[in-house]
Amino acid sequence: MPQSPTLLVGTTKGAFLIDRRDGGQAWSVRGPFCEGWPINHMTGDPETGAIWAAGGSDWQGAGVWRSTDGGATWQLSKLAWGEFDTWVANDPALAESLGLSAGPEAPYTGDIKALWSVAKVGDKLYTGAKPATLFVSTDAGETWDKVEGLSNHPSSDSWQPGAAGLTLHTILADPAQPEKLWVGISAAGVFASEDAGATWERRNRRSNAPACQHSHPAAGDAHETGHCVHNMVRAPGGTDLIYQQNHHGVHRSRDGGRSWDDVTEGLPSTFGFPIAVHPTDPQTIWTLPLNGDMAGRYPPDASAAVWRSRDGGDTWEACREGLPQGACFFTVLRQAMATDKASPAGVYFGTNSGSVFATADEGDHWEEIARHLPTVLSVDVLHRA
Repeated sequence: MPQSPTLLVGTTKGAFLIDRRDGGQAWSVRGPFCEGWPINHMTGDPETGAIWAAGGSDWQGAGVWRSTDGGATWQLSKLAWGEFDTWVANDPALAESLGLSAGPEAPYTGDIKALWSVAKVGDKLYTGAKPATLFVSTDAGETWDKVEGLSNHPSSDSWQPGAAGLTLHTILADPAQPEKLWVGISAAGVFASEDAGATWERRNRRSNAPACQHSHPAAGDAHETGHCVHNMVRAPGGTDLIYQQNHHGVHRSRDGGRSWDDVTEGLPSTFGFPIAVHPTDPQTIWTLPLNGDMAGRYPPDASAAVWRSRDGGDTWEACREGLPQGACFFTVLRQAMATDKASPAGVYFGTNSGSVFATADEGDHWEEIARHLPTVLSVDVLHRA
């Protein structure tokens, strides 16, 4: 039986951990950690309790923080220098007067600006960067190697950035076959590998099912979905069922991304960022639509709702109880929704206004479990085995 979950919350001002207090219903917040770095994504190992936090910026550079003692202490593996490191190196006298010194130059300085995703796959760790690059570690995150097969993909010269840049923000795997990987890149689309990253296939083809009619430039065309993937999740149960929240609609693939069905019909808008899937029921998913990319990016009619489907996106229902129903202008970003392993399943999401909401009954009732945090960039769940 898994222990109560710890929420791993990445924000613009560091990482936070949110735990149940004394095994009860109340929650407590710890942090900020990681020296206040912007943390775009976090993950943990249920067997050991280790936590990894990926982030950075032009100023800090790019790196993965790791803790092996529940967040008490953190170590940084730096993949690329930022402006701060360059300043320290170029002005050693001033840096010394401030108690600073430049270490060895990080190995990918000049290649990447920040890290946007981190995932544990078998005995490996993967992290995704901006500009879109995938790295792998075989020593728990101490050192990292570039996955050259993706960087050298024949289409790489044509990849175009989304509004946040050319980011590799989603990494999925098949737990039973860890050599099978999927990544989402904004705005280059979905890529899949079946040989642990040696070779990659671009998978953005629409299925033969009729698609929703639209003329939005990010919506793709009659043959392909739009390439601006916002988030993806892989359903449980050993299938190749994947769901995608795109810049323009929710899509479902039953064949590992080789073809995609548009399942947006029934939602109040085509725009949103996160999507989450039930831990044991592959047909139950949640998303949080926003009013549009050019209309403010907040819940339609300023009334918050998480939309749930029990049939893989064929039909949708709004889950509103406990969520703000007026004057609600928050945004929920691409990696800021996650589920736990409880029965019934818990679902969690964070907002750019610094709140974290939770449901213990799969969306029927919601409560705000944290507020006044910095802008929440990601939410993940760590269950100790």
